[in-house]
Amino acid sequence: MFSIFNRNKEQTSTRELKKYYKIVDQINQLEATYSHMTDEELQGMTLTFKERLENGEEIIAIIPDAFAVVREASKRVLNKRHYDVQIIGGLVLTEGNIAEMPTGEGKTLVASLPSYVRALEGKGVHVITVNDYLAKRDFEEIGQIHRFLGLTVGLNVPMMEPADKKEAYNADITYGVGTEFGFDYLRDNMAHSIADKVQRPYAFAIIDEVDSVLIDEAKTPLIIAGKMSANEELHRIAAMLAKRFKLDEDYDFDDETKATSLTEQGIEKVEAAFGVDNLYDLEHQTLYHYVIQAVRAHVMFERDVDYIVRDDKIELVDMFTGRIMEGRSLSDGLHQAIEAKEEVTITEENKAQAQITIQNYFRMYPKLSGMTGTAKTQEKEILEVYNMRVIQIPTNRPRQRIDQKDIVFETSEDKYEFVAKEALRRHEKGQPILIGTTSILQSETVSKYLKKYGLKHQLLNAKTVEQEVELISEAGQKSRITVATNMAGRGTDIVLGEGVDKLGGLYVIGTEKHESRRVDNQLRGRSGRQGDPGESQFILSIEDDMFKRFAKDDVEKFKKKMIVNDIKRIENKEINELIDRTQRIVEGAHFSMREYNLKLDDVINDQRRIVYDLRDKVLARENLLEQITRMMYETVDFAVRDNAPEEVDISEWDFDKMERTVNSLLLTPATIDRTESKVTKILDSLNTNVFELRDFIESFKENEQVMQIIPQVMLSFIDSMWVKHLEQMAHLKEGIGLRHYQQEDPMRIYQREGLELFGKNYQELRRGIVEELVIFMKSITAVHEQEEQ
Repeated sequence: MFSIFNRNKEQTSTRELKKYYKIVDQINQLEATYSHMTDEELQGMTLTFKERLENGEEIIAIIPDAFAVVREASKRVLNKRHYDVQIIGGLVLTEGNIAEMPTGEGKTLVASLPSYVRALEGKGVHVITVNDYLAKRDFEEIGQIHRFLGLTVGLNVPMMEPADKKEAYNADITYGVGTEFGFDYLRDNMAHSIADKVQRPYAFAIIDEVDSVLIDEAKTPLIIAGKMSANEELHRIAAMLAKRFKLDEDYDFDDETKATSLTEQGIEKVEAAFGVDNLYDLEHQTLYHYVIQAVRAHVMFERDVDYIVRDDKIELVDMFTGRIMEGRSLSDGLHQAIEAKEEVTITEENKAQAQITIQNYFRMYPKLSGMTGTAKTQEKEILEVYNMRVIQIPTNRPRQRIDQKDIVFETSEDKYEFVAKEALRRHEKGQPILIGTTSILQSETVSKYLKKYGLKHQLLNAKTVEQEVELISEAGQKSRITVATNMAGRGTDIVLGEGVDKLGGLYVIGTEKHESRRVDNQLRGRSGRQGDPGESQFILSIEDDMFKRFAKDDVEKFKKKMIVNDIKRIENKEINELIDRTQRIVEGAHFSMREYNLKLDDVINDQRRIVYDLRDKVLARENLLEQITRMMYETVDFAVRDNAPEEVDISEWDFDKMERTVNSLLLTPATIDRTESKVTKILDSLNTNVFELRDFIESFKENEQVMQIIPQVMLSFIDSMWVKHLEQMAHLKEGIGLRHYQQEDPMRIYQREGLELFGKNYQELRRGIVEELVIFMKSITAVHEQEEQ
């Protein structure tokens, strides 16, 4: 991996920063040189840098000059000069690592440096943001610097025309949302001609709010689905059944991992309800799928937390941002199971046609970098999965925010009561308050308590997403109270109103610890930007969701020695240790879940590469007849070997099926010797017939009609095989948890059976293509013969 410095991983941050400061000194010394240049001379440097790189110079050699040029351009175009710490951030990104910079340190401007330098290589740079608003903002603002310096800048957002997308991707620097880049990759691999593809090969990406994109969103795979009608009656019956099911009697549910499975009693109830003998029979796989999805909808998804019901529709909520995920729906019938649970109209099911995890998508970039205010707590995972280190960048001005110790109550009612009284106390002196919550439901509870004390406030959650950025940016105004989900308006600076600094700055209250310390730190980081005064305080209760789900037993033990005062505030010092331990357990559980999902997707990832590689060759019309001939050889070889396993006695070989399969391809039917016990001799005996077919296929080389139809036939078979395979893999994944009684690791079962499944489906694909095309070629030949007669 390219690095500005040769270093070992044990070096301390201080020593590391010294090395960065040496380069900063070089850049600062160049400032006078470039500030004396005319605009034309400064703009001409871009061509100079490109020529130096083309002549074999390393990128490291041009970094000081290139950074100095960007700084000067920024001063002229935006009237903003990069601070030294922003230059350090840029150096960290250029080498392919993560720059951890607190909120308000100007991460957006930092990205202008590495994006310029890497764009000089001519391979394209992707700047990834968490939403469309930020992508457009950065494209318009930071894009001015790059346009001034002669680079092209593109914007990639949903609903664009393919031609506009292609133009955006061909730009030197392309801004956009991470999921949209991922969906474009999947769409490109469903295209029916090379001209329909919009992306070019990946080179370098900078991810803003990198922890949100690579960690928080990594649990949800990117799926492009086609619609298929749902069995409405089956969904509704399964929903009624799930509502009557009892935890630990009819089904097991693990709060930590969200794993859901039926008990023996539950299975018997399903079998009785549907009149089937054995629910685990292959023929009842679909029925099991509907029932388990109904149970999951019942226990895993809570109304106004995970989704809202609006206009007879289920709308999903992003648990990290509290925003509605517009147009997103759960796949594999889970969305329809929630619709049946809430008794709204059941929509068509999504059937996956292409999918990839966030992790495997971003691992395709040869070089990846990122910025965030909080990533150090997740450094181990980021290093393992993405091979990026987290470098903490010093603040431009010393931080003045005071982070108070957590206050913990016995009950949630006492907690909310205290939150409202604390808000009233601060509000009376005019101090602005931002109250962070972990869900919509919680933000509405906080709102109810504030109303009780007559406190006017802005309630910001997924139902008011349009005003999100505006309201968050105004949260620092005098006497303002804002209630928001922890991640609302991420990337938006909160500027203090006039005189607010004298009142102590923005006061942030967290009402529940998040399942990740990073998100708590992000909430705290809303206050005290750029050396502003500020204060943060978490006000919790041992009835909070995190304790209920992950520390039930620990809380019960703790209660025996718990000391509370007259307002039910817990006074034991050990409470802080309990909070920290629980949060670490939660983070560990989430890491394990992401790791498990990634291992599952790694199985499909290898298969995806094989299928997409074949697709690309077909689109490029690369030696099509040679491909078909090779498929024909492989199909014949497989048909013989599959029906004559060498480890099995010849008496058990299936000669009938072998002969039938082989003759479905050949022009002249072959008779296989049923006394022959050597597979190689059977294959040799077929040579004359196989060579006849090979010559027949190759005779169509100059036939334009056939050469036009071949790619269409091949793509049709490839795409339908892949959709079918994804569905089978989803059902395989669903069933492996049931098989722990086999005393085998479910992951190994999935890997082994997934490989077998792919081998079988890939063989069917090859055979289908050859059969279809040979039939077509025979029909063309027959028509020609008739015409000649």
